[in-house]
Amino acid sequence: MSRAGEQVLLNDHLKLLRLPAMLRQYPECARQAREGKESHESFLLNLTTQELEQRQANQLKRRLQEAKFPTLKTLETTDLNKWPDFDSLRFREYIDGDYIDRRENLVLIGRHGTGKTHAAIVLGVEACKRGYRVLFTTAADLVNTLVEAREERSLKNYLARLQKYPLIIVDELGYIPFSSEGAQLLFQVFAKRYERGSLLVTSNLAFAQWTTVFGDATLTAALLDRLTHHCSIHDFNWESIRFTESMQRMKSVSKKAANRAVAATAPLDGAKKVRNQEGAPNPS
Repeated sequence: MSRAGEQVLLNDHLKLLRLPAMLRQYPECARQAREGKESHESFLLNLTTQELEQRQANQLKRRLQEAKFPTLKTLETTDLNKWPDFDSLRFREYIDGDYIDRRENLVLIGRHGTGKTHAAIVLGVEACKRGYRVLFTTAADLVNTLVEAREERSLKNYLARLQKYPLIIVDELGYIPFSSEGAQLLFQVFAKRYERGSLLVTSNLAFAQWTTVFGDATLTAALLDRLTHHCSIHDFNWESIRFTESMQRMKSVSKKAANRAVAATAPLDGAKKVRNQEGAPNPS
């Protein structure tokens, strides 16, 4: 068989085997192997490595899209010093995802603007990088989706889909109180995940105040009992990061404006001194 025929047949085989990266890269890899006099094994290893890396990149892209993060926050672009009471070593332990394997929960509690959502997104993105399927949702959106699913008689299927996520992030629990129906449906989600899947919950309310959100003390107690049994709880009780950064920007702008004002008046002061010197009488 001619070399051209071999290439056509190889292209067809790679397409049928669904190896698009190898299909794109093998001509260049083959050229480099010939020029470098590499072994067949080295050539094949290089080619399969590129296919594997491309597949992993595609899978990560799909997991990130499926997670529905509002924005992407990564560990590399995060200043952990902004969370002064959150042990950075402990945070990096969560990055590894062992708590997900153990089906444990994380709860981040604190005032608005302290970085709870940021931390939750970072942990979710890092979980995606390690091969876990993740779903990010606000508590209000999750409850609305559950109510709609019940109305459409697809609640059972939706609850089953949720169970396929090793990690579900429920953000902003506490800002909006739920109806009785919504509270009961969210309880179902939490109850079904008990020792079966991990939850990462952020809230602006201490546990003692969750009754104001769920409206029923008994239901709230039962929910917290399941959520906190295998759980790590962290208080984000420092000053709002957004507020602190806004104040720093305002101080910086004010300082720059003051410097510009000083710079603008400096030539005028110098001119006055010259005129005073020229107009002063000779002391002799």
